[in-house]
Amino acid sequence: MYVRDAKNRDEVWLLDHIEAMGLDDAAFRSRDYVIAVDEETNERAGFGRVRVHKTDDGDICELTGIGVLDAWREQGVGAHVVERLVDKATADGFETVYSITDRPNYLVQFGFDPVESTDLPAKLRERFDEKRESVDESVVATVLAVDNFEMPSRLREAFKEATPHEEEPEPVESAEDFGIDPDRATYKYDTGR
Repeated sequence: MYVRDAKNRDEVWLLDHIEAMGLDDAAFRSRDYVIAVDEETNERAGFGRVRVHKTDDGDICELTGIGVLDAWREQGVGAHVVERLVDKATADGFETVYSITDRPNYLVQFGFDPVESTDLPAKLRERFDEKRESVDESVVATVLAVDNFEMPSRLREAFKEATPHEEEPEPVESAEDFGIDPDRATYKYDTGR
């Protein structure tokens, strides 16, 4: 597994999964995203976005749209997406990143701290209100000093061995499932032979 910057060809895949997961796609630009990819199968497993808000007081960095496909959950994929997003923010000169999420405990394990919405920069207070309306009433704002990012070792190790979980196979339907006795039923094209 590895995490790479999204490419233009990933745009449709990203939009499909963002919509399916009910994630925020405001001001969508595929180049803002990173994608976790299985290096053996080239299967995409997760994604996330660095969104920069321009303000008169300086730029603000928000990590948003973080998602992992069901088959790849609980294997450190999301953790490595978050790590790559923090690395991108750091490379762009940000010392602090924010995230507004309905799952703050997930980010807390990496060093993010919950923050009151009233303590957010004005632009992020607007985003907070938007997300409360569009995502969930219980969203929480979090903040991280990028130097305080910490990857739990269990997630780093899990990522090295990540493989998709087997999805449950479709059940095989039989005539009995539809109330048909296969030994006595006659069929439309039965010739009696």
